Amino acid sequence: MSSERPINPRFDEDVHFNLVSPGPPRYQDYTEKPVRYFTVVDKQGGAVLGYVWANDEDDAAMWEPREAAGPQAFSEGGIWYARLEDAKGRGLLPSQALAELLANPEGNQGRALPDSLTDAPNAAAVEALAKGD
Repeated sequence: MSSERPINPRFDEDVHFNLVSPGPPRYQDYTEKPVRYFTVVDKQGGAVLGYVWANDEDDAAMWEPREAAGPQAFSEGGIWYARLEDAKGRGLLPSQALAELLANPEGNQGRALPDSLTDAPNAAAVEALAKGD
């Protein structure tokens, strides 16, 4: 009796892998280094919806939704995230993207507060701010 096992015809073909496009260019979504950020508020009532932060050194930028704002913050985040993605696609540094977003502060239901640009020690500090009430 032969020690070789018959090959299942389904597995007799070479395996082929299709490369999947990585998608649009994106900034890193986290950094341990200092960030600059601004506040986005609801156009109607002025409630804080979230924060947009950036750091050039790690090529990082992100929208951080405020938990207390609920689904509206997550919905509004799509607009700010798309604008960051567009800026990255045009080759802008994160700080340049932040400046551009502040210069054109209107989102869908929210708007950037013009005088809210400030510093934080890292992305985790902005995330903690967004989780607080």
